[in-house]
Amino acid sequence: MARLFGTDGVRGLANADLSPELALSLASAAAEVLSEHSESRRPVAVVGRDPRASGEMLEAAVTAGLSAAGTDVLLVGVLPTPAVAYLVGELGADFGVMISASHNPMPDNGIKLFAEGGHKLPDALEDEITARLGNATRRPTGASIGRVQYVSDADSRYGDHLLVATPQRLDGLRVVVDCAHGAASFVAPDVFQRAGAEVIALHADPDGRNINDDCGSTHMHHLREAVRHHRADVGIAHDGDADRCLAVDETGELVDGDQILAVLALALRESGELAEDTLVATVMSNLGLHLAMRENGINLRTTAVGDRYVLEELRSNGFSLGGEQSGHVVLPSHATTGDGLLTALRLMARMASTGKPLSHLASVMRRLPQVLINVKVKDKAAVAGKPQVAAAVAEVSAELGEAGRVLLRPSGTEQIVRVMVEATAQDVAESAARRLVDVVSAAG
Repeated sequence: MARLFGTDGVRGLANADLSPELALSLASAAAEVLSEHSESRRPVAVVGRDPRASGEMLEAAVTAGLSAAGTDVLLVGVLPTPAVAYLVGELGADFGVMISASHNPMPDNGIKLFAEGGHKLPDALEDEITARLGNATRRPTGASIGRVQYVSDADSRYGDHLLVATPQRLDGLRVVVDCAHGAASFVAPDVFQRAGAEVIALHADPDGRNINDDCGSTHMHHLREAVRHHRADVGIAHDGDADRCLAVDETGELVDGDQILAVLALALRESGELAEDTLVATVMSNLGLHLAMRENGINLRTTAVGDRYVLEELRSNGFSLGGEQSGHVVLPSHATTGDGLLTALRLMARMASTGKPLSHLASVMRRLPQVLINVKVKDKAAVAGKPQVAAAVAEVSAELGEAGRVLLRPSGTEQIVRVMVEATAQDVAESAARRLVDVVSAAG
């Protein structure tokens, strides 16, 4: 049976795959399992959501499931995912629930769970919750039923936390922020302005239906145009739940997650905050990041794709910076998960402290051409292990040398093998990728 939890919680079409009945059952099971792993006699949960319409329905179901299991609920309303993670620790809660489908279109929704302290759940706990679905036995009555309380100052608590984590005032910077009509729509413009920046808010008027609709970090063209039009110093793009951040420099050029990581790595090393001079990224990070870090004497650790694997590497080794090309950036000293607003503030603080434009700071890394092709096969695991595939990969890797890179990765959800090739020239990368695709197709 397929796992209920994906790499980022439970997600699906709201009121179909993700029904209120499932949300209620999931909340009850989570309350029962997580309370067993907590020393609290009466567990407390923080519940937040993004502004998509189905969030209201799912919030009601989750709240009912939690309170029915004897858990007190602290509702924080529409806030970014990292705000909910932060507030779990700030409010002394036992766990947290975020209702969001991140960058997915409006009809989808999702449920993410955070353990005590605001950390993502390990696989074992997710599996334990799944096994308890529909079998939860905790059903208190009377005064033992969970109570529901609204936290009126949740947004200001989170905003204050972000400002404390920002090492430099942003006075003199003009920023355009694309809020994706999502969870950052109210808090991001306010916090950036409080930090000293002149703020132009874009797509910050959520109506429950327009989240991620041709805007945000998955649709950057409006932001690029706005930065040029307003002659801004920087553009910031968030996704629906604001756990990621991409940027646009003053010329309107995209600055992706790898480049942001490069800029922040140098800043943290300069301030003595980069633990063991090490950055953590995934295997999908551009080769240009590897080369830039090597040239600057910074170690680069790689993990499997997914911010949860980056988080595991950061926590288990005490590293201080990690992230993904997609814009998920984690600064463990200040956040337990990817935080798009924190990332944006630290990036702009680097601009303010150096007095240099983002185009100059981002030039520390040159993005090399990257070709990614998905190849449908019958058995992805068997194909990846065949000798002729291994031989082809070795041959292409030898030809590219240190100026290129090859990665074959079976999909986690489909019978697909992903072929990725990087090289100094686009045509070289495309030619090498096509050669490997032919071998993988023949082997599949």
